[in-house]
Order: sequence, then structure tokens, then C-alpha cells
Amino acid sequence: GYEFTTLTCIPGVISYNGANIQLLDLPGIIEGASQGKGRGRQVISVAKTADLILMMLDAGKSDQQKMLLERELEAVGIRLNKKPPNIYVKQKKVGGVKFTNTVPLTHCNEKLIMTVLHEYKIFNADVIFREDCTVDEFIDVIQGNRVYMTCLYVYNKVDQISIEEVDRLARMPHHVVISCEMNLNMDYLLEKIWEYLALVRVYTKKPGNAPDGPEDGIILRGGATIEHCCHALHRSIAAQLRYAIV
Repeated sequence: GYEFTTLTCIPGVISYNGANIQLLDLPGIIEGASQGKGRGRQVISVAKTADLILMMLDAGKSDQQKMLLERELEAVGIRLNKKPPNIYVKQKKVGGVKFTNTVPLTHCNEKLIMTVLHEYKIFNADVIFREDCTVDEFIDVIQGNRVYMTCLYVYNKVDQISIEEVDRLARMPHHVVISCEMNLNMDYLLEKIWEYLALVRVYTKKPGNAPDGPEDGIILRGGATIEHCCHALHRSIAAQLRYAIV
């Protein structure tokens, strides 16, 4: 197909593992999207609300597309496949800056941290570095508006490149290689989407009875508690619940 054939957000739904996963096919991001080119800001604002970004890339275009898209998303505060830095910053009214690090710092030092704080007009604060972070990561914490998102890089048209290049792409972290034309590796892509969404299915049952059928499972996020499960069924259940066996 041609590039830029998607001009508006096109919704779709995939049923997988008893869950309906909503997909939003967004217009392509071009260079300068973070400044608003090609309706880039609107596209990115929709992407920020997603649980997972699927970055569709042309396997024949090396890593140029990937680098461009990462740069544009980075410019608007989206951090792909990263966790929020383990840095504690609390502003105070008085007392100056108190800086502590619980691990050795190799990317920055106290003087650099003080300079950054002063640039942001922060003169009274408690700062604790609990991991070895860069200055850029520290700035992300100060600004507080960064979005940390999971991203799966999906390389299409792998039928048009060499086996060696397919192998190289497939071995890279967070990468999946597919061919829509040949319907190649699509099942594996669905498996990875499910894995990266980190969803779990919970089946309820009464003592002595068999669990509910596959279509009756409750879809919850990984790390959900019994309380979350109760709220998914009905708000009143959590207040009345005495115990649960998992």
C-alpha cells in the first residue's frame, strides 16, 4: 500500500483470549510532528492515552523510521519502554536543598543537580537519588509530565529483506517481524500484544462448583487485587466480602 493512507484515527477490535482489545490506527507521524506538523500533536495526544504503542515500521527502511518516531515522541514527553526514574523530589518553602544519593552516581553529581534545580527556580527541596540516573532523567522527574509507555516495534514487509536482516530485527528487544502480505507471524504478534498489555483473566467459582466458562472470565491488569476484582463485578461486593480463596 501507499504511505500516509491513514488520515484519521480508525478504530478496530481484536478478540483474543476472551478479551476485546481495541486498536486505534493513527495517522503516520512525520518529522516535526512534535511541533504540530501533519496534525502531529493530535495524533500524539491520542497515543498518550493508550495502554500500548504498536510502532509499525517498514523492514526495508532500516532503522531510520524508528529513530525519527522515537525522537518525535521523546520531544513531547513520551518515554518508550522505560520506567520512571527512582528519584524523590519534594519542594519545600524554606531550608535550602538537601541532596542525598543511596547509590553511587556515574552520570551526574551534586553540583550538576544544584545547577538544574536553580534553572527551574527550585531553591528549597529534598532530593533523593535511589538509582544511578542521568541529568535528563532528573529533568523528567522535575517536570513531572512525562508518560512512560510500553512499545512494541512491529517490522512489516519482512518478505522483502534478507534472512540475515530478518534475524537481526527479530532478535532485538521489543521487536516483532511480520508480513501482512504473506500473513506471516501474525499469531505471534497477537501473543506479544497480550503479553505486553500484561492482562490476566480471573474466573470466579462457588465452593464445590466448576469455574465459569472461558467467556465469563474477568479481564484485569497484572498486579490487580481481590478488591479490584470485586469492583469489576459490582461495587457493593467489596464491602460485604469476608475472604476469598485464590
